[in-house]
Amino acid sequence: MASSDPSKKTRPGPWPPAPAAPAMPPTTWAKRTGFRPKFSGETNASNSGQIAPRPQDQPQAQPPARTRGVDSSLDLEAGRARPEKANGEQANGKPQQPEKDHPVRKRRDSDGGGAPKSTVANGQAVTATEPATTAAGGQQPSRRALRNEEVVDMLPQSIDDDSFARHSHMKYELRDVPGLVPIGFYGLQHYLSILGSLVLIPLVIVPAMGGTYEDTSNVVSTVLFVSGVSTLLHTFFGSRLPLIQGPSFVYLAPALAIINSPEFLRLNGNNFKHIMKELQGAIIIASAFQAILGYSGLMMIFLKLINPVVVAPTIAAVGLSFYSYGFPRVGACLEIGVVQILLVIIFSLYLRKIAILGHRVFLIYAVPLGLAITWAIAYLLTEVGAYSYKGCDVNVPTSNIISDHCRNHISRMKSCRVDTSHALRSSPWFRFPYPLQWGTPVFHWKMALVMCVVSIISSVDSVGSYHASSLLVASRPPTPGVLSRGIGLEGLTSLLAGLWGTGTGSTTLTENVHTIAVTKMGSRRAVSLGAVLLIVLSLVGKVGGFIASIPQVIVAALLCFMWAMLTALGLSNLRYSEAGSSRNIIIVGLSLFFSLSVPAYFQQYGISPNSNLSVPSYFQPYIVASHGPIRTKYGGLNYILNTLFSLHMVIAFLVAVILDNTVPGSTQERGVYMWSERDAARREPAVTKDYELPFRVGRVFRWVKWVGL
Repeated sequence: MASSDPSKKTRPGPWPPAPAAPAMPPTTWAKRTGFRPKFSGETNASNSGQIAPRPQDQPQAQPPARTRGVDSSLDLEAGRARPEKANGEQANGKPQQPEKDHPVRKRRDSDGGGAPKSTVANGQAVTATEPATTAAGGQQPSRRALRNEEVVDMLPQSIDDDSFARHSHMKYELRDVPGLVPIGFYGLQHYLSILGSLVLIPLVIVPAMGGTYEDTSNVVSTVLFVSGVSTLLHTFFGSRLPLIQGPSFVYLAPALAIINSPEFLRLNGNNFKHIMKELQGAIIIASAFQAILGYSGLMMIFLKLINPVVVAPTIAAVGLSFYSYGFPRVGACLEIGVVQILLVIIFSLYLRKIAILGHRVFLIYAVPLGLAITWAIAYLLTEVGAYSYKGCDVNVPTSNIISDHCRNHISRMKSCRVDTSHALRSSPWFRFPYPLQWGTPVFHWKMALVMCVVSIISSVDSVGSYHASSLLVASRPPTPGVLSRGIGLEGLTSLLAGLWGTGTGSTTLTENVHTIAVTKMGSRRAVSLGAVLLIVLSLVGKVGGFIASIPQVIVAALLCFMWAMLTALGLSNLRYSEAGSSRNIIIVGLSLFFSLSVPAYFQQYGISPNSNLSVPSYFQPYIVASHGPIRTKYGGLNYILNTLFSLHMVIAFLVAVILDNTVPGSTQERGVYMWSERDAARREPAVTKDYELPFRVGRVFRWVKWVGL
């Protein structure tokens, strides 16, 4: 018989009594697990989700069979029963209302900072920074105090499609202007943390083209200049996100394939200018193709095929493709190269939480610090004579060395010594990079078509970077029109790279997302000011000469870390999809496996163990055009197909884009990128201020819906 006392409420049961526990908001663990709850009155509740009643609420009699719907008296977001009054009203004095389907918003104070969030308890507002008051009048310890203010640097997680909250865990967001001095400091910090991606590519391709140390110094200065100009244009007239533009590793493999083309292997002497003009011609045509892809609106159509399951293996394959170059080059001087790798690992992992003056110095500057320390160690070993051998001169060409003793040690001397480069002494104090400085570009259609395909891969890379960075710093992701505008401008900035002669195209650097997440600096003003500083440094010739003096073994060691980071950043795009889905696991696994196996078949075809190759072993994967399996009567077609199918990222992209768009899967399972709608974005002032073109330029092109808001 049920009790007639109105103060006692009947509850289903009986269950064994459970001790009262402080409420834990589900968003703390939901962010880590990727759980996306959808609570409504029609959702079936499982037994595992039921909440144990308090001991004083034990039932007196068995109630009628309960329905499978969720009880409206349960506060599902707070994880406990809603306090009620005897008259059937809630604790806030309002009558009960049926539950609605509310999206669970991302916590603004995910790192322990930001504005306090107001909640309601016992009818009074309580901020998230204060202890929450329970219905019984007691105090609960805040979750932030329980975590001991531990801060975890995380890349942006997937959030509900209808709720794009600004992220207050960033120190400065997209439109914030902290002041001239902080802007200059954070801008310089942003570029220093991404230094390896900016300057290491010229240190690889220029020696491969037969260039001198002076040529390397000039190309480094040109890269810095074009990167600064491209970043300024992008922050003002591109996507307007705080993303640094520069030479991408996406262009490195095809550039090495063109450098090692059969017609160039037969050249003697300094081939640098001749090969550079060939690269310039290919990059100019590919950049024009990319600009048309963006500004014509074709990118909006192509965007429907690009999802996280496609982006992740494609970018990961870019990093994995250089395994044959990385450690084999480090092995030329193990005691220097291994120390460099270990130092970067120690700084970026073991010392990442150590802060000096509020800045995680070791995590942010892992690459520059490791480079400086290793370079100093190599200099000391060189000065004490560790790499000096009697009667051997490192400046004598290898072909002129007669002594077998010197022949055996000359390679080690060139790899370990730090005084083999004369770039710093020979470089001028002032040098202005100018277009066509290497001569008139040479155009060949077969090389241009290879670069056009690579520009598509570059656009895929940029799509992932736009989405991830917008979740960190902007109010909403960009519209498809803004994204197309950014891709179109990347084509124009690559055109500048082709005219100035950097050896690669210019695109959004993938490492931007990690840098923003670590430094928590998302102000585009800081990135713009950093770009101005980069342009100024490019005019000082000694800066390029100093960078060109980095020993090759240290360059290879840094590249090992950078390529590993690129692989991990590519795979991190899977956080927007259901990574545990068997569909996605199989697609990503097949894409990565065939991206390694198919190019290996093309690269090894026709090469016997006794083959006398004219290139070093670490460049052998890039001479496939001369011996690939495709041998039709059209030489140009053979060159294109053999080269493209030997590129790991091309195979990964083809496999992933075909499988992801043909294998059935829900939108949530595939993790389809959710871009802002144009009409909705134009009605929101915050989104308009984030992405609208400055100086009222956007009003002129407002009718062109595929390149703006």
